[in-house]
Amino acid sequence: MQSNNIDAQTLAKMFLAGAKRLESCKEIINELNVFPVPDGDTGTNMSLTIMSAVNEVEAITDMNMATLSKAISSGSLRGARGNSGVILSQLFRGFTKVIKDSEELDMDVFTQALQKAVETAYKAVMKPKEGTILTVARGVAERALAVEDAEDFDSYFKDIIYYAEEVLQKTPEMLPVLKEAGVVDSGGQGLLEILKGGYEAYSGENADEIFEVSKPAAGAVVKDKIITYETSLTVFKKSSFGDDDGSALSEYLDAYGTGVKLNDLGDKLSVSVFTEEPGRIVSKCLSFGSIDDVVIKPWDKDEITPVLEEDKNPLGAGTVEKPAEPADKPIPVTSEPDARSEEKAPAAESEEKAPVKTEKKEPSKEMGFVAVSCGKGLDEIFISLGVDSLITGGQTMNPSTDDMINAIDKVDAKTVFILPNNKNIILAANQAQYLVEDKEIIVIPTKTIPQGITALITYMNDATPSDNETAMNDAISRVKTGQVTYAVRDTSIGGMSIQKGNIMGIGDHEILAVGTVVEDTTMEMLEKMIDDESEIVSIYFGDEVDEEIANDFAANVEQKYPDISVELHSGGQPIYYYIVSVE
Repeated sequence: MQSNNIDAQTLAKMFLAGAKRLESCKEIINELNVFPVPDGDTGTNMSLTIMSAVNEVEAITDMNMATLSKAISSGSLRGARGNSGVILSQLFRGFTKVIKDSEELDMDVFTQALQKAVETAYKAVMKPKEGTILTVARGVAERALAVEDAEDFDSYFKDIIYYAEEVLQKTPEMLPVLKEAGVVDSGGQGLLEILKGGYEAYSGENADEIFEVSKPAAGAVVKDKIITYETSLTVFKKSSFGDDDGSALSEYLDAYGTGVKLNDLGDKLSVSVFTEEPGRIVSKCLSFGSIDDVVIKPWDKDEITPVLEEDKNPLGAGTVEKPAEPADKPIPVTSEPDARSEEKAPAAESEEKAPVKTEKKEPSKEMGFVAVSCGKGLDEIFISLGVDSLITGGQTMNPSTDDMINAIDKVDAKTVFILPNNKNIILAANQAQYLVEDKEIIVIPTKTIPQGITALITYMNDATPSDNETAMNDAISRVKTGQVTYAVRDTSIGGMSIQKGNIMGIGDHEILAVGTVVEDTTMEMLEKMIDDESEIVSIYFGDEVDEEIANDFAANVEQKYPDISVELHSGGQPIYYYIVSVE
């Protein structure tokens, strides 16, 4: 299609098509994560972020540029998950800021919107790195300036996408860790897929037939599809949820999984399924309501059959089992975990805020806490230390900004501290801080579970919020964290050759140990974390570690380091056999 103007209906179609293409490519994008860990989820986070905006766009009854801009911006801001998702939401936020007052977009306005998108996204990150989604977005904006006098939008879009592909393929030269792993940047790949999907809707052509088919950089190793994921979660139904929706979800689960269990518990649904595409399952469930208690556990395919034979759904796969009587209405707990990188909340602009309102009553206390957790034992530790509202779930599903807001709303305090406890969720926490108006929100940039625990131990009830913020930030800076998990593919990082199935001990900034035995690898990792100033080692064992083995391991650490206090706790976390801290 050749034209020089784009109306709201056309832009909406382009946006929806971009989201659809991203959704279809998210597992490939997940594979591009540098660390070969089971929670590499850039594609899933970006897809869930954009699908939140899709829901808003599809609900528009009076389509124009203003309503479309509001739907895209607010939907993506509140639905943003993980650093990649938050950055994507900021790109949309900046873009829609420029176009919202237009009736139609010409190439000049479109170019201005791309410039604002990049400016807004870069401001959201304290220390932006080149070789990431930001670099690809900036390349798009710069190329748009160079070709804004193109003959028509078709030529304009083609030139921009060709250049975006070129920039993406250069990302391994900008980030050595990408080059060593043999991959392009996963977030940049996700942005390119959105652009290609948008072009397909605009032109009616297949983007892969026009542009070079995107693929991992030379040398990338993409894991074969022998991993199946046991995916379970709770869906809190929308008010409009009906019997047809239950049947539709049941059919979808049957189409993309096996061993389906779908139980109707009144106001909520319990979902369990074995699938190779957990992100697809989670995305679909989000269309039926809010979700919680997400657990995604990887299995080798060969292990699945005997498990399914032993634990068949008596009603048959995909059958919706309803209770004899309606269940009591649940009190939804929010979705899931992660923590701060070097990223900062976007500068507040009051005309764009979507204020979060709560009942106008005097809070019962001065300060309260929201914390992200990922295991029953860890949940109990956080609650015992005074956390008011937990965001629960596994490493494989980051909570959204909206999940954060809902958790904040449950805390009856004037000031609420957020402990993200994973570096990939701090941007979402900062975004929640920006959106909530009726409480003071302070994000403590805890990148790990042990940092969150240390922050709570440091908290002083009689100190001011500002003094507590200072004290907690100082305390977490002295915490070293190590996490032990397994590799999901072959790769090379930091000069280490890693084979699929190896056990990895991952420190705050790099992989510290690689081996084949969990406890041996954990000990090797600890040896690199402990120094002459170390006084305390805290060990949190996961849900796949036998308590007796964990006790023996802790005893061995005590024997090896007699002058250091060793504490052992049942964390119950999935995926990570051990989480340890050294202070």
